[in-house]
Amino acid sequence: MSMPGSLGRSGSSEGSVWSLLMLLLLSAVCSGAPSQETQPSPLQCNLSPNSRFDCAPEKIVSKEECEARGCCYSPAEHNGNIGQPWCFYPPSYPSYKMDNLTQTDRGYSATLKRSMGTFMPRDIMTLQLEVFFETESRLHFTIKDPAEKRYEVPIPTPQVHGKAPNTLYDVQFSCDPFSLVVRRKSTGQTLLNTTLAPLIFADQFLQISTSLPSGYLYGLGEHYIALNLSLQWNRLTFWNRDLRPSKDSNLYGSHPFYLSMEKGGSAHGVFLLNSNAMDVLLQEAPALTWRTTGGILDFYVFLGPEPKSVIRQYQDVIGYPFMPPYWSLGFHLCRWGYSTSNCTRQVVKNMRDAKFPLDVQWNDIDYMDAMRDFTYDANRYGDFPEMVKEFHQQGMKYIMIVDPAISSSNTPGSYPPYDDGLKRGVFITDDKGKPLVGKVWPGLTVFPDFTNPETFSWWYDMVTLFHDQVPFDGMWIDMNEPSNFVKGSVNGCPNNELENPPYVPGVVGGSLSSTTICASSQQHLSSHYNLHNLYGLSEAVATYYALIKVLKKRPFIISRSTFASHGHYAGHWTGDVVSSWEQLYYSVPAILRFNMFGVPMVGADICGFGGNTTEELCVRWSQLGAFYPFMRNHNDQDSVSQEPYVFSGEAQSAIKSALLIRYTLLPYLYTLFHKAHSSGETVARALFIEFPTDPNTWTIDRQFLWGEALLITPVLEQGKTEVNAYLPIGTWYAPELGTGIESKGQWMVLPAPLDKINFHIRGGYILPAQMPGMNTEESRKNDLLLVVALNPDGVARGDLYWDDGESLGTFERQDYTHVLFIAANNVLLNELIRLNSQADGLKLGLVTVYGVPSPPKKVLVNGIASEDYSYTLDTKVLVIMNLSLPIVQEFVITWTL
Repeated sequence: MSMPGSLGRSGSSEGSVWSLLMLLLLSAVCSGAPSQETQPSPLQCNLSPNSRFDCAPEKIVSKEECEARGCCYSPAEHNGNIGQPWCFYPPSYPSYKMDNLTQTDRGYSATLKRSMGTFMPRDIMTLQLEVFFETESRLHFTIKDPAEKRYEVPIPTPQVHGKAPNTLYDVQFSCDPFSLVVRRKSTGQTLLNTTLAPLIFADQFLQISTSLPSGYLYGLGEHYIALNLSLQWNRLTFWNRDLRPSKDSNLYGSHPFYLSMEKGGSAHGVFLLNSNAMDVLLQEAPALTWRTTGGILDFYVFLGPEPKSVIRQYQDVIGYPFMPPYWSLGFHLCRWGYSTSNCTRQVVKNMRDAKFPLDVQWNDIDYMDAMRDFTYDANRYGDFPEMVKEFHQQGMKYIMIVDPAISSSNTPGSYPPYDDGLKRGVFITDDKGKPLVGKVWPGLTVFPDFTNPETFSWWYDMVTLFHDQVPFDGMWIDMNEPSNFVKGSVNGCPNNELENPPYVPGVVGGSLSSTTICASSQQHLSSHYNLHNLYGLSEAVATYYALIKVLKKRPFIISRSTFASHGHYAGHWTGDVVSSWEQLYYSVPAILRFNMFGVPMVGADICGFGGNTTEELCVRWSQLGAFYPFMRNHNDQDSVSQEPYVFSGEAQSAIKSALLIRYTLLPYLYTLFHKAHSSGETVARALFIEFPTDPNTWTIDRQFLWGEALLITPVLEQGKTEVNAYLPIGTWYAPELGTGIESKGQWMVLPAPLDKINFHIRGGYILPAQMPGMNTEESRKNDLLLVVALNPDGVARGDLYWDDGESLGTFERQDYTHVLFIAANNVLLNELIRLNSQADGLKLGLVTVYGVPSPPKKVLVNGIASEDYSYTLDTKVLVIMNLSLPIVQEFVITWTL
């Protein structure tokens, strides 16, 4: 029975009384005497194909087997990557009944009971539902086994006591069968509705389905897929895996969070905090089904109502992103194949000689002795420490790769990471309690258990000892799904229920141990079956805290494997992408999706990692990569060279131009990262997030924004010298032209020769910029520039966040400078929000104002007339030069028309 009205209504005595009456009535209905046994009614099988929910998730069944389950059988067409189910639940399929609905000081509690088992083994017949009204815009509910403690994801989440007095959501329940419905109060829109299919909660198979308000769905990574997810019978699998990005595959990370758009531009999000192997099924109803192989159902619902708010509310739960060091925003260069320290030096010299900016040089596994962590080859990299110190003297930083797998086939006493780790018991064990042995680059290897506190200490010791030899500046943690070159272990895996669960999600290879370690192996907190998807995150956390203690500065970590909350500790690169135009395009939705996941420090390997790039592809990828939040060129040892200096003069000029644009905009980019760190904003931003009321933006993933103000339109196809660009409502300025485009929300064809990437500045915004140097150490000493893009009313605003670029907790300690810039009525001024000494030498040297309607009669700088300005009538651009205004002092610049 479904009761109308709100069980979430409160904030007034009338609302409380209504809530209590509904609770008493619903409790009475749900707790009534059991009904008399009746003959089962005939199956209702005339369901629309789009509304069918699969009753045979674990295998293909015959008509007889399907009907023996109490389900309907009807062959259907195959489309999408899974197709419509042939065996599906009828509306009468047995599910849980809700009893004992009780109001608590945090929300509601109820018991869920099932009287009949399902086709899955070990159904849990009694469950506990807890519903928490945590904040006005965040609902949290869990479904657990009340009798036996089950595994729960051990990441920190907010602990809320009491319940929100007012909410944006209503919650309704049905008793028999149990269901939960969440609606938005303001519109009545149903956001979550579990009535569509039965809840199943067995020991190793949990399933729950919900309707969706529209076909516009985003998130659910990491997958090689467009930004707007297809609901045409698709399956997205979550089981972190070492695999070159490819379609219909589980990839390196697991982020079981989605954002759904609603009519009118509102949005909501849903996060299932569960780290077990998982499938999410999308179907045309529109509807979504969660299937997971263990743990509990632990859901958060975020009410927004704007997409920006949904993403911030999600990060309120998982943690805001780390604040990166300033130098990490520069250009990074790497290759698997820099075989010696002299080779690495030569690459850096070639970059400098060709006058390409470069901030960070990297090395892949080439530097290691026998490919073992925390070693370097005495012959090929004998002067490794000196090389790194030379880079530091040139104003650069250095990062090297570290894999989690530790070599285990060394002479006893010859390799401290293994010897010490074995004594301290830090390695994952097999079913016999011995360290599980796999095979990775060094040969036979064991795998640290980063859920063990002792492993944290051991990892810190190893990082410290190596840093004492080689003063590196950050760490690149790879192969941390964890990757394994043999299936499970060199001794295989036991034949048990963890290795062979009754339901295996759609993992590539068909086995949970494919390219990784045995699911039944044991870690400190639980089995690897439960913890596998957390492995990369747990290594990132250990590395983060080790680097804080070793460097006493902001850590910088780039990791391949990720899970929800990863961005709080580290960044991500999108793995072993191939040098192809298709992968160039798919990098855009990948970058945008990870920003939604709270991992703004993200990028793809520029020009591609595997295969041979072409000059045109590498130029276009470098232009796009100049607007990745994390910009690194990296390729395989078997591929042709793709450093910027290896190409023709024309290509070098185009790549250099893109790099200089990036370096010019670094103060704006750094300010965006501060906003991500302090308030959960995105850095690279999908257009629909900024313009949610414009449905034209809801499917765009070939363009993106930096923050609110910069629109990037890259060329993503071979041979193209023009590009289709959508300009949302507003004024948009192309910096090289200066003229403003007044858009009512329209598509345009823009010229895009090989030496150009199109980007537009949004009217109404002020961007802080800086004269570029050859690295960020040089750039930070140069004068600031302000790019003022006026809206039709002659108004613009912007800000600058500035600190020393590397110290820990500058925002939290309030050791920073924050300056607001305001333009209105032909006046530009700054407002000092906070000051620190780090900005004392920083001066404003030049201002460019777009959208000045007529030539100024005079320009005043702090009340003094200036002749150092120019105005272009055709473009309506005013440039004020030679200012030398300390940014830490208030200034007023006026132009009289």
